[in-house]
Amino acid sequence: MSLTLHYHPLSSFCWKVLIALYENGTPFTPKLVNLGDPDERAALLKLSPIGRFPVLRDDARERTVPESSIIIEYLDRHYRGPVRFVPDDPGTALQTRLRDRFFDLYVHLPMQKIIGDRLRTADKKDPHGVAEARTQLRASYDIIEQQMASGPWAMGKDFTLADCSALPPLFYGNKVEPFGPARKNVTAYFERLQARPSVARALKEAEPYFHLVPKES
Repeated sequence: MSLTLHYHPLSSFCWKVLIALYENGTPFTPKLVNLGDPDERAALLKLSPIGRFPVLRDDARERTVPESSIIIEYLDRHYRGPVRFVPDDPGTALQTRLRDRFFDLYVHLPMQKIIGDRLRTADKKDPHGVAEARTQLRASYDIIEQQMASGPWAMGKDFTLADCSALPPLFYGNKVEPFGPARKNVTAYFERLQARPSVARALKEAEPYFHLVPKES
């Protein structure tokens, strides 16, 4: 099999790529990486010096592709399936990438800030940074609430890269900073995402690891 995905099933950015692979039934070999194992960490660093997953290795094309958004665009170009993640129309493609960046930068990163702070010792915690992250999440939810008024997906009728980006941070974000009853469009969109077979599969595979997600102390 040409494609190997180096990943961890609990990683939210890995979910993003898994959703894309499952959407089109793209054949690949999953390679779970345990960063706590020195040998596995060293092997990942050889593939990607930054030492983070997901990383896609394409032996047929002799390419190593890091970063979730780039991996999905790579799949869209070289292993195209019935679901197009980035539309051919330049204007729509630009808007799709903009939505992708929005979910990564303004939902995903503040969500990770809150969860990451739970891993810190008491003397290293950053309450100000966490408060800022919560404010950003609420503001982002309000933007999504307006954007999803016409649904069903982030770019309208077609499931795209933006939707692959949306599910992971919304899943964890809703746990650390709930959407709230007033954001009905966000909640409905999140429910549609979870019902998507590709998403349901990624979440099901992650379930055995959910106990590792740090709880609020």
